[in-house]
Amino acid sequence: MAAGEMAAHRDDRSGHDDVLRALRTGTAAEHRAVEDLLDLLDPQLDRRRLAQVLTVMHGFWVAAERCLDAWAARRPADARSVAWDRRRRAGLFATDLRALGAPASADVPLLPAVADTDEALGRLYVLEGSTLGGTFIDRHLAGLPGLADVRIRAFSPYGADTGAMWAAYRRVTREHVRAGGDADRILASARETFRALAQWCRPVAGDREVPV
Repeated sequence: MAAGEMAAHRDDRSGHDDVLRALRTGTAAEHRAVEDLLDLLDPQLDRRRLAQVLTVMHGFWVAAERCLDAWAARRPADARSVAWDRRRRAGLFATDLRALGAPASADVPLLPAVADTDEALGRLYVLEGSTLGGTFIDRHLAGLPGLADVRIRAFSPYGADTGAMWAAYRRVTREHVRAGGDADRILASARETFRALAQWCRPVAGDREVPV
């Protein structure tokens, strides 16, 4: 790596304005609570509980995407910069439910509207971050005997482009903050989204104890 590239790399990943680091550390507890609730890496995961998980995730993504669509209509340039049109996943959750022989529920949570691009990027941090572990979830599901005949797509919506799509989100978010966006409001939106997701998914936790 050339010296200039090294300097740019250091600048991109360090300092008080590194919103991605703040998001990662500032939402760690909320992120862990959602993972504990869903428990998708459970070796005993079966079709019935996977369908339950996909049902609540479908409802949440429908609600979240409606809010983001409204933001995109108001701020089309910002939506294009983050490639919002490529990031919808509610339809994939519905397709996966059909593959499991389960109907997609019409129930959706009532989420706060996305007021501006700060809040949109915070909400997208939660939605997009869930694709990073998708390859691990896919690999786990493929090894479960009861799920060998289905191909779940919603956890890895971008396939080979997963890394590139996450890198694009990171770049846009950092550029937004450097141009005057509010990192604290992005973080607050992400934490609020994680909490709303945990609350909505709580019914699938069964008897497992999870953080409140």
